[in-house]
Amino acid sequence: MLRRALLFSLAATPVLAQSRRQLSLDQLFEALKVAPDDASAHAVEAQIWQAWMQAGSPAVQLLMRRGLRHLETRSLADAVEDFDAVIALAPDMAEGWNKRATAYYLLGDYDSAVKDIQETLAREPRHFGALAGLSHIQEARGDHVGALRAYERALAINPRMAGSEARLKELRRRALGEES
Repeated sequence: MLRRALLFSLAATPVLAQSRRQLSLDQLFEALKVAPDDASAHAVEAQIWQAWMQAGSPAVQLLMRRGLRHLETRSLADAVEDFDAVIALAPDMAEGWNKRATAYYLLGDYDSAVKDIQETLAREPRHFGALAGLSHIQEARGDHVGALRAYERALAINPRMAGSEARLKELRRRALGEES
């Protein structure tokens, strides 16, 4: 219990970029599973996203920021181009693949989005965001059972994702006919 409390208290402190004090992703994922409440879980989740986003060189980070701006403004072709460059420069960076999957999803190119999600998961099998994205794609394709399974995999990694109770309830209703 003491280890759990210590791990969580460490994870709840702000992450300092490239600091020796920065927790490893393994430690952050462990802290995510034992977070005592939603606010604490969301703080740890934010640190995981930050670690994923800052995994590359300064040039890669610049391209990621540019791609994110293009996603926000719905300049999706430009976003894909930026994330293409991220992947070319840092092919092992899972978040580059994940963000390009998001751009493809928003473009309605589900096949390309799924391929990029597979690449994301090959590099970071715990990528709950990619699994949640896969759930949305499966749902859009009418595969409600597949959507439920992907979302359950995401929740196994990040049990306190925002809005998870309502989404899980709706997916179960659609996939299994459950009202619970």
